[in-house]
Amino acid sequence: MVLNSRKEYLLSIKDRYAGSSKKGKKLILDEFCAVCGYNRKYACRLLNQKFARARRRPGRKPRYLKAILEPLKNLWFATDQMCSKKFVAAIPTWLPFYEAEYGQLLPQLKEQILRISPATIDRILKPIRIKFKVKGLSGTKPGSLLKNQIPIRTDFWDVSRPGFLEADTVALCGNSLAGNFVWALTLTDIHSTWTENRAVWTKNAHGVVNAIKNIEAKLPFQILGFDSDNGSEFLNQYLLEYFTDRKQNLIAFTRSRPYKKNDNAHVEQKNWTHVRQLLGYDRFEKFELVELVNDLFCNAWGPYQNFFCPSMKLVSKTRINSKYLKKYDLPKTPYQRLLESKEITDEKKAQLTKTFKSLNPFTLKKEIEQKLKIVSSARMAAKANS
Repeated sequence: MVLNSRKEYLLSIKDRYAGSSKKGKKLILDEFCAVCGYNRKYACRLLNQKFARARRRPGRKPRYLKAILEPLKNLWFATDQMCSKKFVAAIPTWLPFYEAEYGQLLPQLKEQILRISPATIDRILKPIRIKFKVKGLSGTKPGSLLKNQIPIRTDFWDVSRPGFLEADTVALCGNSLAGNFVWALTLTDIHSTWTENRAVWTKNAHGVVNAIKNIEAKLPFQILGFDSDNGSEFLNQYLLEYFTDRKQNLIAFTRSRPYKKNDNAHVEQKNWTHVRQLLGYDRFEKFELVELVNDLFCNAWGPYQNFFCPSMKLVSKTRINSKYLKKYDLPKTPYQRLLESKEITDEKKAQLTKTFKSLNPFTLKKEIEQKLKIVSSARMAAKANS
């Protein structure tokens, strides 16, 4: 007889055994031992046991409602699968828009979502996490003509105020750097992490300078310093004259050490989060795509990243034997960092707040998806015609 059958048989005779006389109990016990093959003493213990020992899952009892998985999953995918520490900081900003999009949450559930910890998020979302790694090609070509005129940045800028930018370009070339194709220009502010992207054709000097002019006109702060790698798209006469031939607001133009990517670490990380994560590693080889990608960058992707996506900044880095101990500040969006800055005027802060109130992250996310489909369709059509 299988174990489940023995348990069912025990439950069926237990009450009858408890209410029987001594002679009746002897008969029931004999029958129980004969049917199940139990030792008589063990059978007596089973029949006289008042409370069956209930099996309990080891560890602490779950504190969170099962219903928390669905809103957490929706928010996590809407925020482009943020790491848990950034995600915790983004939840208070995103939750009101989530309720407007998906409906009101129960008060208890909403309270749990607002006080959830990064470790708990990792544990709850572990079954649905997607991990992937892809590596692209480097398109940096050294520009040597102006190396003597543009100094290497040997010290750290005063990053207690916005305005000091790092710049880099990303090749949207697919598997080959041959021929002409679209490049993505990335400028990121070290203090606030405010980041702007533009698409340029073949990263020629005129195109890069025009893209930088466009970015400068729309930044909520003045450019005080500009640091780039040694690529020819930056080390050229046009950009040097643009930064230095000014009567006001002269810009300190510096470059990193050759082959030292960590010198421009702030913008290097944005090449993944702001370009590759959005456009991937496909080849954009038609000039018509520049306008479409810029529309995506300026009207949807930029506001989405700068107003609703928190970032963490390294506060200290200590070496202990062969390991490094890194400490980060609390995750904040670039918009929040600018509001806290004393260098930003009240008028500019009011403009930023007005812009923030006019935006909805879920609407921006849908707009990004729509524009991405348009870009993808145009790219595939251009590829089919070529």
